[in-house]
Amino acid sequence: MVKLAGEPAVPPVRWGILSTARIARQRVAPAMLKSESTVIAAVASRSLDNARNFAGAFDIPKAYGSYQELFDDPEIDVIYNALPNNLHLETTLAALARGKHVLCEKPLGMSRAEAETLKAAAGPLLVAEAFMIRHHPQWHEVRRLLRAGRIGPVHTVQTFFSFLNIDPNNIRNKPETGGGAILDIGCYAIASARFIFEAEPVRVMALIDRDPVMGTDRSVSILADFGEGRQFSASLSTQAFRHQRVGIIGTEGRIEMPTPFSAPTDETTTIGIDIHGPGQPLDTLTIPAVDQYALQVEAFSRAVRGTGPWQYGIDDALANMAVLDALFRSEKSGTWERP
Repeated sequence: MVKLAGEPAVPPVRWGILSTARIARQRVAPAMLKSESTVIAAVASRSLDNARNFAGAFDIPKAYGSYQELFDDPEIDVIYNALPNNLHLETTLAALARGKHVLCEKPLGMSRAEAETLKAAAGPLLVAEAFMIRHHPQWHEVRRLLRAGRIGPVHTVQTFFSFLNIDPNNIRNKPETGGGAILDIGCYAIASARFIFEAEPVRVMALIDRDPVMGTDRSVSILADFGEGRQFSASLSTQAFRHQRVGIIGTEGRIEMPTPFSAPTDETTTIGIDIHGPGQPLDTLTIPAVDQYALQVEAFSRAVRGTGPWQYGIDDALANMAVLDALFRSEKSGTWERP
């Protein structure tokens, strides 16, 4: 485990997993088992059989066949919300009403207005989006390099993020559940650009191609103006060969991130630094293998117990969602929009 700020939570925080979705089964539940500040106390699904099967796979003591049973459990401190995007608002509100902290899969809602509703309801409870990339040390190393001026002032960031999914029954391909490129992967592109520039965009524009049958935004090109000559561009697709990269270009060099978002948990990650020019090999930084989901869960548990900080609260989610809203407005207006 990477050294995190603060101290482990004592006693460990008791988590309830909301939904048996793939992200919960393949990524987050295994990560929770690695966190010394976390115990998985319960799981809930609309299907009691699914909940029991999930619980059996991870030795979880309690399985519920309804969401409300999980919210009502007095022994649960935190809800991890892995439901589809369109259910984030109502279920997070229900969890908050029962005094639970919530780590919610991104995006926090279907719009900034929904996220604002959650902020009003949260009070002293901690609510945050599950942007696990912010906890991976490769991103902290990139920020360190940028702040140190390794590649000079940054003027351009370019991102590519794509995967191939043409299953009409998949929730990621249903507009009504919040599917499509912008909400599913565009949120990562925008969040990482804000992280790199340490600023908010002043205007954005989107070129969107929608699937003629499913109606989702399947291919998206984004332009964002961060002011002072700083520009961000991104190409996103839910119907293209699986690929991702982030390029950061400054006046004196560039940084390449080959696996910026889906960094493997059992392999090293590399960052390429080019300060020599065309045709010359990149300097390479190697980051030891880590589980960014485990780091995220550990940090959240520490914050809940007050033994460590949490940097990205609901205000950050509001700022990110404002940009996503503006991109959708740009699709309709055909011009720049202000977040």
